[in-house]
Amino acid sequence: MKRFLPAFISFIVLTLSLEILVRGGWVSETLLPSPSMIVATLQELRADFAVAFKETLINVLAGLGLSVLVGGLISFVFSMSETLKRAILPFAVFFQTVPIIAIAPLLVIYFGFGAPTVIASSFIVSLFPIIANTLMGLESVSESQKDLFRIYRATRMQTLWKLKLPHAYSYIYSGLKISTGLSIIGAIAGEFVAGGGLGALIDSARTQQRVDIVFGALLLLSLMGLLLMGTWALLHKFILSRRPLASSTQGEL
Repeated sequence: MKRFLPAFISFIVLTLSLEILVRGGWVSETLLPSPSMIVATLQELRADFAVAFKETLINVLAGLGLSVLVGGLISFVFSMSETLKRAILPFAVFFQTVPIIAIAPLLVIYFGFGAPTVIASSFIVSLFPIIANTLMGLESVSESQKDLFRIYRATRMQTLWKLKLPHAYSYIYSGLKISTGLSIIGAIAGEFVAGGGLGALIDSARTQQRVDIVFGALLLLSLMGLLLMGTWALLHKFILSRRPLASSTQGEL
């Protein structure tokens, strides 16, 4: 609890300072709404925010889940075939360098308006960190460890599951944390063009000059990110308490 105390105090100070600045007239409420105004807007439009939050969260989880599944499979294949890695990995890098907002209109053409485009956008943005981190972890195993498994005549799948995968766990967890934030960004970019969720709510508020709605949606997106990160942190602690240390599994076939 003590580790979160400084952040909590900073949040309270920042909130009170912003409230004082807006109420004192130093900052226009049309440019930067006061915290009390944001809370009032969330309360007033709670039904709309609840529906939008749920829709965005489902799309984020779907896109992130696909990126973990597909990215993990691609990484496993790359780790066992250097030829495929050299042939396909550059295309994954290419998609990572293209801004998602630039290809989102194409996704609408391919998948239509609604959830499919949003999920595809979230998936594309969050895929590369999963591939890069998982592959880095799988390839970080030392040659001496690989030699030990060769001595015991372990198959490639045994080497993957009992040596490389446990060794790569910390890398996979880091990639998951990065992809979680990116999946939310991708989903919002998709919702800007395909409609639905908090992204559509923000876009609608922009045309109405309702900055209070925009900030309310941003607050909910931050909450979504914190909830997902907190979930992964709890799962991470649970896995660490259950799985054997990598060093203790290196000699087991």
